[in-house]
Amino acid sequence: MQYPEPITKLMDSFMKLPGIGPKTAARLAFFVLDMKEDTVLGFAKALVDAKRDLTYCSVCGHITEQDPCYICSDPRRDRSIVCVVQEPKDVIAMEKMKEYNGLYHVLHGAISPMDGIGPEDIRVPELLKRLQDETVQEVILATNPNIEGEATAMYISRLLKPTGIKVTRIAHGLPVGGDLEYADEVTLSKAMEGRREI
Repeated sequence: MQYPEPITKLMDSFMKLPGIGPKTAARLAFFVLDMKEDTVLGFAKALVDAKRDLTYCSVCGHITEQDPCYICSDPRRDRSIVCVVQEPKDVIAMEKMKEYNGLYHVLHGAISPMDGIGPEDIRVPELLKRLQDETVQEVILATNPNIEGEATAMYISRLLKPTGIKVTRIAHGLPVGGDLEYADEVTLSKAMEGRREI
C-alpha cells in the first residue's frame, strides 16, 4: 500500500536528515500528523528561522546570529591561542567545559581522500591566513580521534611547524568512569601515549 502524497513528501524530507531511514521517517511523519496545528507551525517556523537567522562567523566559522560571533568579539578571550575543531557543535562542547578561554577555528569537516575532501575543501586556507598576523602563539588541534581527524591534525601540524607557532594536540584515551577491559587497543594505546606524571 502506498502512502498519500503529503505523507510521502514529509517522509522524504525527514530522510534527508542524517540517520533517518524509511521506518523512522514514517514514524516521525505520523507523529507530526498527530500534533496540534499550532505546534506544527511553530516547528516549521523554528526550522525556517534557524536557516534564515543564523550564519557562519567570518573570523572563526562558528554559527552565529551576529558577525563576528560572540566569542571572536569578546575582548576577554585570550587571542594568543586558537583551538581548531571540525564542526560548530565541537565549539559548543568545548565551551561547556568552561576551562578554555582562547579563540576557535571551525574547519567544517576533515580531510578525507576517500570522500574526495582535501584541505582546500575545508577551512584550512582561512586558518593559515588568520595565523599570519603573529598574535597567535599556540594552535590546539582538537579534531576527532578517527582516521580523518588524525589526518587533518597531521596535515595542519606539518603546515604550521615552519611558522614557529606552538602546535599541540588534545589528549585521547579512556573516558572517566570507563573500564580497561572494555577499551579497544587504539584507545588504550592513545591513553598510554598521553600519560603524564602525577
